[in-house]
Amino acid sequence: MNQEPAYREVQQFRQRLLWILLGGIALLMLALGPVSWPGLAIIVVVATFLYSLRLETEVRADGIYLRMWPLHRSFRQIAWSDIKRYESKTYRPLRDFGGWGIRWAPGKIAYNVRGNRGVWLERTNGRSVLVGSQRVEELVTAVDEVYED
Repeated sequence: MNQEPAYREVQQFRQRLLWILLGGIALLMLALGPVSWPGLAIIVVVATFLYSLRLETEVRADGIYLRMWPLHRSFRQIAWSDIKRYESKTYRPLRDFGGWGIRWAPGKIAYNVRGNRGVWLERTNGRSVLVGSQRVEELVTAVDEVYED
């Protein structure tokens, strides 16, 4: 994995609504009477964890690499030989997977941070992977250039 990637994307949870919600909960806890320090500490821990989360996607000569830091210390590789087909896809994160992050559903897994677009990878073992992206066209172009049947 020492070669330079043909494509690299790093996505983070920086949605304004998420941070307004967490800040609003913390403010309500402070404003509505005696402060629940354990509750406030939980909000801080959750906010810190969400702020540190990032999805890293790389297209390399030997496959597609995914890592959701800090949950994955090392990259998860999907080798080209494990991919039957792929396509750009618009999906419904809440309905199709129950939200964002690393999401499992029967026969499929999604790595997504925000938005509703990504690349659908149909694997030879029957399990599919959806890789969310903010730059889907660039990701598909990189896969087109590197992918070998």
